[in-house]
Amino acid sequence: MYTDTLTNQIKIELARCLEKWGLSKQAQVSLLTLSENATFIAEESATGRKIIIRVHRPDYHCREEIESELAWIRAIRVTTEVNTPAPLPTKTGSPVLSISVGELTLLVVAFEHAAGAEPDIGDGLPEWFERLGAVTATLHAHSRRWQLPEGFVRKHWNLETMISAQGLWGDWRNAPSMTMNEAHTISEAIPYIKSEIALYGTAPHRYGLVHADLRLTNLLVSGEGMSIIDFDDCGFCWYAYDFAAAISFHETDPCVPQLRDAWLKGYRSVAEFSAADEAMLDTFILIRRILLCAWLATHQESQEGQALGSDFSRDTAVMAQRYMTQRGHPVRDGYLPDDLQRHHNVRMA
Repeated sequence: MYTDTLTNQIKIELARCLEKWGLSKQAQVSLLTLSENATFIAEESATGRKIIIRVHRPDYHCREEIESELAWIRAIRVTTEVNTPAPLPTKTGSPVLSISVGELTLLVVAFEHAAGAEPDIGDGLPEWFERLGAVTATLHAHSRRWQLPEGFVRKHWNLETMISAQGLWGDWRNAPSMTMNEAHTISEAIPYIKSEIALYGTAPHRYGLVHADLRLTNLLVSGEGMSIIDFDDCGFCWYAYDFAAAISFHETDPCVPQLRDAWLKGYRSVAEFSAADEAMLDTFILIRRILLCAWLATHQESQEGQALGSDFSRDTAVMAQRYMTQRGHPVRDGYLPDDLQRHHNVRMA
């Protein structure tokens, strides 16, 4: 939805609002990223102050949902050692601003700027994943004990909202370049997923408020420090799903088993992660991967959407076939197209 024209109109409107966050009119507003939302950075050259401004896409999160997200962030900052940028109130005291751009009414929030950069896929990543595992366990421990404030509203990430045709991010079958054979393979895996989830259940120690998007782009590392950003997808889901989200778009990378071991080591240094939880990781990885197919269908203009080609759908089908095979489902001769047969050795985490 973010055309160049719309992005420029938003930028102009944000420049008019800078004083609401205590910045001067001379501060410069620049586009940072386009993804689920449009994120801008505003910088005041005279003072060096920077803030991050997130413009929510319309008709997705309501004001109450955004305020609930910010309430959790504030509680995390007060009662844990997790580093995450503070939400910034406007001069009126409200953290959520409403702006009009053409016929659109958009909700806007701002955060402190946090130093750091996304960690790279490379030799040092397992160390960061061990740190991420510990941070994730801390978030989950906070979630389990935190008394939700009155009026707290966030979405539920369950099988209906993630991988059904009516999912929150759309129908995964509409992923770019997905073939009928690939869609059929993935569809056959879904009953296996449902069976595993039904046995695992949604008991309070397994299902609760989670970040739900702790992928690399939402980690900022600097020196020995790590900050967690972008709680925009936070909601109610299985706690173990947070690992699946952490390896988004990298599920078939050969380093994933090492990252999983590091994440588990870090998590278990803070809180329990049972053998039953660990056994569910492959299920949550496949759920997340299918969900990302839906996301790519409606976000082809995003950085990820432009970088990923037809291999993403194909490899998702390979992951689904491998998942079924591990659970006793046969691979029939000629069932998979030739390119899937050739790539059937893609390693699933």
